[in-house]
Amino acid sequence: MKRLLGVALGILTAIGGFVDIGDLVTNAVVGSRFGLSLVWVVVIGVVGIILFANMSGRVAAVSGRATFEVIRERLGPRAGLANLSASFLINLMTVTAEIGGVALALQLASSVYYLLWIPVAAVAVWLVIWRVRFSIMENVTGLLGLTLVSFAVALFLLKPDWGSLAGQLAPAVPQQETVWSYSYYAIALFGAALTPYEVFFFSSGAVEEGWKAKDLAQSRINVLVGFPLGGLLSISIAACATVVLLPAGISVTSLSQVVLPVAEGAGKLGLAFVLVGMVAATFGAALETTLSSGYTLAQFFGWSWGKFRRPAQAARFHLSMIVCLLVGIGVLTTGVDPVLVTEYSVVFSAIALPLTYLPILIVANDPQYMREHVNGRAVNALGMVYLVIILVASIAAIPLMIVTGAGS
Repeated sequence: MKRLLGVALGILTAIGGFVDIGDLVTNAVVGSRFGLSLVWVVVIGVVGIILFANMSGRVAAVSGRATFEVIRERLGPRAGLANLSASFLINLMTVTAEIGGVALALQLASSVYYLLWIPVAAVAVWLVIWRVRFSIMENVTGLLGLTLVSFAVALFLLKPDWGSLAGQLAPAVPQQETVWSYSYYAIALFGAALTPYEVFFFSSGAVEEGWKAKDLAQSRINVLVGFPLGGLLSISIAACATVVLLPAGISVTSLSQVVLPVAEGAGKLGLAFVLVGMVAATFGAALETTLSSGYTLAQFFGWSWGKFRRPAQAARFHLSMIVCLLVGIGVLTTGVDPVLVTEYSVVFSAIALPLTYLPILIVANDPQYMREHVNGRAVNALGMVYLVIILVASIAAIPLMIVTGAGS
């Protein structure tokens, strides 16, 4: 019974933790401009994160080593440093976006200007990392994030023409858009689904919680069930924007526009629930990205690390997280738009993906680390397909960003 409860809790946490500020903003922007014609990208992204997370979790459980420990050892310091540099910078950008997302969500809930919430959010993130147990931190934010199901409820209450919505699922470039903008946002959606920090956090969390080979079945169930349901939640965000914002010609530029369809469909009660979910989802992602920053640096340089270790026992690990939070605060207090930071962060996540994905694929096939738990033929075949997709997305991202003016 206890094991069954653990599986159920893991699935629910995976659903609630799947959506962060990147998913909220990108899916709403896409829905308001392209309808549901890019849903196929979400499907590809969900399958990709399942594959990626499952491999990284298996590496951590079997080898007892987290991602960057294995990468540096297996690929050497030079390749590892290139991976670290790209991954850390993207992660730092994502930390900034998530802190800004928490502040914007709290502004919607309280009407207090978001800049005043930024230091509060950052301090709260540090306190939770410092004082709250890993399992409680992950499960509480994940479960509260489930209230984002309000988007799906609101979609039904809006009573759309389901046939018309279904007809939009076919990949097609709307008349008012170009193939370049369509491709740019396809990459943005892909990057939002496969943000590298999720894998760093997933594998490092597996080590922190002491996963062993016997835990692989539960981990597999969590990602195979939780992530697809989280993907459906992302699609419901895009669908709400398609039903309400697209016909009105409203292109999403703020978080208040993201929740507008929920307010129209589910009223004040639905809006209250979705605001709770947005605060929980962005705060949970801020915790994960901040921890991931510390994980990547500490694991690469061989520092003592772990949320279970007090600051005195892992000083450089904890100091690196504090510095990341301070950098995020500094960037946001310049007045830069957190939504814009979010849009850039998901695209640059796609650019950095090959440097993160390829090492995991290599290590997952190395019997020295994995013994009998190396990838099977089917997983490797799918892994190679995704490697090609990731490389294409990474190479195309910067040219498309230039051509489209970052999608504008």
